[in-house]
Amino acid sequence: MSQITKSNHETYSGTALPRPLAERGRIDPFIVMDILRTANEKQAKGADIVHMEVGQPGTPAPVGVIEAAHAALDSSKLGYTEALGVPELRERIAGHYKTRYGISVPAERIVVTSGSSAGFVLAFLAILDPGARVAVPTPGYPCYRHILNALGAETVLLETGADTRWAPTPAALSELNADQELDALLLASPANPTGTMLVGDAMPELARTCEQLGMWFISDEIYHGLDYAEPAKSAVEYSSSAIVINSFSKYFSMTGWRIGWMVVPEELVRPMERLAQNLYICAPALSQYAAIAAFECTDELEANKAVYQSNRDLLLEELPKAGFTDILPADGAFYLYADVRHMTNDSAAFAKAMLEETGVAATPGIDFDTGRGDHYLRFCYSGTTERMQEAARRLRDWANTRL
Repeated sequence: MSQITKSNHETYSGTALPRPLAERGRIDPFIVMDILRTANEKQAKGADIVHMEVGQPGTPAPVGVIEAAHAALDSSKLGYTEALGVPELRERIAGHYKTRYGISVPAERIVVTSGSSAGFVLAFLAILDPGARVAVPTPGYPCYRHILNALGAETVLLETGADTRWAPTPAALSELNADQELDALLLASPANPTGTMLVGDAMPELARTCEQLGMWFISDEIYHGLDYAEPAKSAVEYSSSAIVINSFSKYFSMTGWRIGWMVVPEELVRPMERLAQNLYICAPALSQYAAIAAFECTDELEANKAVYQSNRDLLLEELPKAGFTDILPADGAFYLYADVRHMTNDSAAFAKAMLEETGVAATPGIDFDTGRGDHYLRFCYSGTTERMQEAARRLRDWANTRL
């Protein structure tokens, strides 16, 4: 099957299309998903693949969640729900903020979404007009850029480095805003791909800077709960106008259930509701009812987290033996971001060779950093400890063959 080509008319598999494709459909691919497809194809042919490319837990949804899903199926409560989510789930999420952060958040400000991805789309559509400029730290989650581009907004990269522990600073944000006026800041803590967190007063200072500069503050908190250095802080604690996006995918181990949530200012609730009504009606009903039980599964979820922390400690000890000697601080999430410039100037080719020769799948930094990504590689350590040990062994052996 031939690729899409651009001429006077678009063609696909040799068939002329009536009009050229829209530019918004030409966004860059999410490279990690391409790597996952390649790894799965190899696995289907019998290869033993250690998956360290895609950022998802190696564990299933908690037992309580699965039981709740069965109960929902049996009770047939699976029609359309309210666009903002079933009231029981919104109330339970609001209670989560009281329990985890000590913050009172009205359930009316909770918006249930089809994963965090739908949350980003809703947020961008609600607050950004075409041409709006959004500061996004780099390295960072690539879909931020891709979704913004598809919606006609402009991504303004805010470069971070080792001197700030790979976190943006108020000074850097202010300087970037002086150069080109910004409409919003979007960041994650713990971050993907670096695994680093905003620590100390970094979160409140950034929130305060956004308010002073008159820009929106969008906080991606999808990795909250997976923090090893100190508890992650929510932007809700420091700004009444912040937009918080979270999900049941990571800490709650429910990636395929496609269920997430937002905390938004009261003034944005109705616009979000209108958008959700028209774009996807509601989040999956089954996932919503099941997710209510997730907050009662803390013991199981904390046991999962303990495995991730053990995996992190294992790899921080073993990966340097395979030549990965320069790894960023790993405060949270389940990623290690390794500087591989002493091994390669082409992280994509390096990751491809590593998959071919060792069966270990990892993601090249070019997915996360368009400027410096050729020198970095991301490892996800959310699998079992046994598989992480196997990956370390293969990479050590591979390193020995390349000496």
